Amino acid sequence: MYNKDFYKEYIQTFLNINSKINLISKNDEKYLWEKHIFDSLSIQYFFKKYFPQHTSPCTLLDIGTGGGFPAVPVAMTYPEIEVFALDSIRKKINAIETIKSELNIQNLHTICNRAENINEKFDIITSRAVASLKVITGYALPLLNKGGYFIAYKSVRAQEEIKEAQKILEKFNAKVIDIIRYDLPLEENHTRNLIIIKAIT
Repeated sequence: MYNKDFYKEYIQTFLNINSKINLISKNDEKYLWEKHIFDSLSIQYFFKKYFPQHTSPCTLLDIGTGGGFPAVPVAMTYPEIEVFALDSIRKKINAIETIKSELNIQNLHTICNRAENINEKFDIITSRAVASLKVITGYALPLLNKGGYFIAYKSVRAQEEIKEAQKILEKFNAKVIDIIRYDLPLEENHTRNLIIIKAIT
């Protein structure tokens, strides 16, 4: 996995901002790396499988980015991808803009708006801890380029959520092509899933 030292300055910057505006709970601060940054970076499993060496998507939209997960760690790790962090709450977007400025993350962009107001289309869309798959696919799929991928970060309820979202997937001519399971580096068992949905061309 990624070298934690690379993210040291980011972790410190995030914690400084979090002490003022509470992007994540105080309880979660001690697990910032394991529960938030490491989890965000699990997108590496998707990239390795679907974007072999020397190829990469151009644009990624993170819907409901909140404190910037996965948008900020992804932008830092993959400078070749233009990452757009979308949230309707201004204080969260301001926090991400501060992080971008302090760490000089040039490929990170912010959008303070709701997903239904966005007109552009993207190669990849991510969403983590925002809403049920049934709800979030309705916002994400209209914004995908043809052949693009929507990646939903989900818990062990993944299969159940996929069943509930079936009609929405059919409506937008998209299908679940993979479920990538991984574990967070925590003492207790913490299995997560990346649900990979592709917009069929």
